[in-house]
Amino acid sequence: MRIAIISDVHGNLPALEAVLKDIGHVDQIICLGDVVNYGPWSNECVDLLSEIDNCFLLQGNHERCFLQGRYDGKNQIASTFFDFCIGKFDRFRKIANLSEKFLMEHYTLQHTIEGRNIYPDSKVHLDRDYVIGHSHHQFRILKSPFCLYNAGSVGQNRKIISRANYLIYRKKEDIMELKGIPYDVNLLISRMKADRYPEMCLKYYLEKVIV
Repeated sequence: MRIAIISDVHGNLPALEAVLKDIGHVDQIICLGDVVNYGPWSNECVDLLSEIDNCFLLQGNHERCFLQGRYDGKNQIASTFFDFCIGKFDRFRKIANLSEKFLMEHYTLQHTIEGRNIYPDSKVHLDRDYVIGHSHHQFRILKSPFCLYNAGSVGQNRKIISRANYLIYRKKEDIMELKGIPYDVNLLISRMKADRYPEMCLKYYLEKVIV
């Protein structure tokens, strides 16, 4: 049994389509949240994942912000993206009742732990095995007897924006594989320019493009 785990699509349809193609046939897809905001295709990404029969969506902090109609953080860039994207989103019913956790074998899957951005060098107490997203960095932390996997981001890799990350869990062998593929980030940048994103938002993405 193969299970794909994705997170933090953030309205980036070209990256999501590339990842789904690379995943191929799996028994289940689990999305750890933050399908929406930032990229130009929040509606389309929600639609695509909602139409996959074996896909289970969890709520991320950006779904929560969309539903409450306000961004509750202090990051100016994130706030600017939110103000630009929220008015274009209309799939609220599809994200209204998403769960916050999913249990898979000995793993607890959720968007993050205690609302934190968790990185490879973060101090974190593990009381079980976790799979999370949120920080847009893909890694594994081992703290015997527990472990934590971060799926990374499909649509907004914080290091190289043109690379999309996800995980594959092989249930029989109890193996978690860290995956990453390139996609055509120019499709994203071109659409953002055509949609007249604020200059601050465009700069945020362009600074992560590796030429």
